Amino acid sequence: MQCRFISFATLLLAALTVAQTAKPTLKPHPAAVPNEHAPGEVDRPELVPFIVPEPAKLPGIVVDETAAVLVGKWQYSTHTPPYVGLGYLHDMKDGKGEKSVTFTPDLPHAGRYEVRLAHCYNIRRATNAPVTIRHADGETKLRINQQGEPPHGRLWRTLGTFRFAAGTNGWVRISNEGTDGKVVIADAVQFLPQ
Repeated sequence: MQCRFISFATLLLAALTVAQTAKPTLKPHPAAVPNEHAPGEVDRPELVPFIVPEPAKLPGIVVDETAAVLVGKWQYSTHTPPYVGLGYLHDMKDGKGEKSVTFTPDLPHAGRYEVRLAHCYNIRRATNAPVTIRHADGETKLRINQQGEPPHGRLWRTLGTFRFAAGTNGWVRISNEGTDGKVVIADAVQFLPQ
């Protein structure tokens, strides 16, 4: 029996190659500032395997930042994995209270959906990022800590389970209001039918 050892660098390079080549249909949001990091330049290489390069292959309905509505200047980054799709957006730590990203799904049927928000995490992130969920029963407002590791795949944080009408009446919005001194991340939202 022959045993092969693969170096961590080889695994990292393979994961980055898959993450960068497996998403030919995604295009960066035209209103976002381009990424300033070189491909493969990451601060947490051990989290590269948790990158989800193809949002369409995830369960439920996923709205990536590429399909979101941006208010204010948001910049792309791939520096801190994990993330969904091409990368994630950050508010550049400025214009506080003037920026938001709204994710609007096209839900195939009315019903209850678990709503999850994707974001990378580290100590530079906001501890009180405001999130609003618009659902069939009104609006729910939360503040989330983006410094903490999300419990689902180190990427997704459950915001709650809500009743939604079919179509595009519901949405999730993350803003940077009241997050002075810290970065707000906007990546993707997942709606899982219950």
